[in-house]
Amino acid sequence: MESSNIQGKKVAIVGGGLVGALNACFFAKRGFHVDVYEAREDMRVSSFARGRSINLALSHRGRQALQAVGLEEQIVSKGIPMHARRIHTPLGKKYSIPYGKKNQYILSVDRANLNRELLTAAEKYSNTKLYFGHKLIECNAELGTLIIKSSRSGQLPLEVTYDLIVGCDGAFSTVRKQFMRQTRFNYSHEYIPHGYMELTIPPRDGDFAMEPNYLHIWPRNTFMMIALPNMDKSFTCTLFMPFEEFEKLVTGEQVLDFFQTYFPDSIPLIGEKRSYLCSLHVPMACLLEV
Repeated sequence: MESSNIQGKKVAIVGGGLVGALNACFFAKRGFHVDVYEAREDMRVSSFARGRSINLALSHRGRQALQAVGLEEQIVSKGIPMHARRIHTPLGKKYSIPYGKKNQYILSVDRANLNRELLTAAEKYSNTKLYFGHKLIECNAELGTLIIKSSRSGQLPLEVTYDLIVGCDGAFSTVRKQFMRQTRFNYSHEYIPHGYMELTIPPRDGDFAMEPNYLHIWPRNTFMMIALPNMDKSFTCTLFMPFEEFEKLVTGEQVLDFFQTYFPDSIPLIGEKRSYLCSLHVPMACLLEV
């Protein structure tokens, strides 16, 4: 679109996560008036931010996107290079698979910090406004209208109109649901059989408990565990496994037996007596999200 046609054009971005915040930067940089509606409260000021906390492995493609909005160095400076996959076998042996032959690497970055930085970057544009605690109730793509409800008590839903509506509101997208009400709109949604559980490998004696510049992987056929390094010298550890396998772990003893069978070298790293490892047997709904 020519710059002369952009003047006065209004864009609504539904969802202030990574995708929504990055899109806001791109649209604002082009000169559009951008409003971002996020159902959750501002994660930069709230004491507890809901959502995934799994680290991101930032590749060249992601860095290019950040570079385009002037954030690459800012994010890279808070990331940890991972030059290879570090494979952990059931017998405790380890070997590496490099990401390339020219010293290439991907970066372990904190997802929440990246989201905060993107929101702050978007907010710096004078033509961008962020609305937190504002949930999309209904939209009409043909008319460009949105009905937004504020989380503040006593406020009536707002009806607003835009030239473009961008749905960045995740797997259970309200924008998509509204599109599905249109004729001849095809859509399918299929759930994978896997869930995940997050664990932490804490620092040991003030340093990383494992080699830090790797993406550690424990591949075990239908399930696996990974660990990515953090700036505080801990590792964010994630167990991906079919729900039916999680449901077999009913007692703390079964959990420990499971780890001793499949991830024996991780037990002293995570800590056998750490509460979250011993509580894997609590109801799955409290622990897992797809």
